[in-house]
Amino acid sequence: IRMTIVETRQRRAGAGRRRDAALDAAVTVLVERGYEGTRFKDVAAVSGIAVSTLQVYFGSREDMLVEALLRSTAAEVEAMERSAGQAAGGSWERLSALVDDGLNTPVRAWRMLMEFWGAAAHDDELRRHSETLAARYRAPFTDAIHAGVGAGDFVPVADVDAVVDVLIATLDGRMVPTVLALHTQPTDAHRGVVHAQLRAVLGVRS
Repeated sequence: IRMTIVETRQRRAGAGRRRDAALDAAVTVLVERGYEGTRFKDVAAVSGIAVSTLQVYFGSREDMLVEALLRSTAAEVEAMERSAGQAAGGSWERLSALVDDGLNTPVRAWRMLMEFWGAAAHDDELRRHSETLAARYRAPFTDAIHAGVGAGDFVPVADVDAVVDVLIATLDGRMVPTVLALHTQPTDAHRGVVHAQLRAVLGVRS
């Protein structure tokens, strides 16, 4: 019996949702077991999707994990971009919102990113993707600062690109102690220091 166009589209949409669910499950397993410790059978146990179906979807374990990491890291950057676009107030409020998002990155996201960067060191496709992600991640910070300069709200005492480099390194620096549950200062304490440093180096006019 020939399926109608609507039925065909519904079937494809259902397969697409199951495939996305498999990718989400792959990230869940990867966060707990690491890149090398994640297998088809682990993802099948979490997703409820048979190993044979996962093999049809992705071909190899490595292709499944690469696609899962590409999708998940892109989603993190997109969430940050949305946050920047929704921030109310002027340039300082916009920049502060970005800083707060970075400082409050969920542990699960940090774990995923650690696995991503570790894998990217040995995978050319992931490394190229990391370059694109890095450019997208820094763009809202750079844009917010340039907007502040243009509006006369900021009078930087250092090169803007250098400021953004150090800021992102500071935000990313919370990753390892957070993931490993090492002793670190509370987020509010770090927030106060980062904001004070930014106010000084950007010459923020209250």
